[in-house]
Amino acid sequence: MRILILEDEKILADSMQEYLSDFGYEVTIFSNSEKALDSIYEKHYDLFLLDVNVYGKLNGFELLAVLRKENIVVPAIFITSLNNIEDLTQGYSSGCCDYIRKPFDLAELKLRVEQVIKTYCFASSENIIQLSFDYVYDTKKMQLTLKEKVILLSKTETRLLELLIKNRGFVVTYDMFWTEVWGEWINPTNIRVQVGSLRKKLDNDFIKNVRGLGYRIDL
Repeated sequence: MRILILEDEKILADSMQEYLSDFGYEVTIFSNSEKALDSIYEKHYDLFLLDVNVYGKLNGFELLAVLRKENIVVPAIFITSLNNIEDLTQGYSSGCCDYIRKPFDLAELKLRVEQVIKTYCFASSENIIQLSFDYVYDTKKMQLTLKEKVILLSKTETRLLELLIKNRGFVVTYDMFWTEVWGEWINPTNIRVQVGSLRKKLDNDFIKNVRGLGYRIDL
């Protein structure tokens, strides 16, 4: 899961990057809005964390408004000390889905990020996600099929699969599994057993083992 941070307070930006990286997120920092915009055009991100008053020709509001006009619908959270109703209105009008007011606790940041990911990663008009090896996942029915045949999964297996789908193309680490599936620390051996059970029901190449790190499914 790739996150772009636009923040010109270096100490804060570094703290955010270090904290989120510990939970398996791939975080890139920019202090200049133009450089951030160039990177967004060159690379896929799953979430934007944007300060408003930053270096560059565009402020955070203007940057997001440009992206929305170009149909870049990646979810965005503004991180700012601005708190009057005019600023809130402008932020939501430009296309953000949440605000975090400075100063904030890093634990709050993580919770907000997780909530946005859960809410937006499966956003689809048809609720159907086409996956590799001809698998299809229906987010409304929470149902995986292969050539119209339903793959019967347990509740835990479904949650594991959804986490992998949300992060498809990237490694889901053991920390991400226990944080987002169980909500508490789980021995990595137990995670491997649960994922192993899921893999037995699928083509073994669908879920790939990334030795020492976790698992992933390809785009």
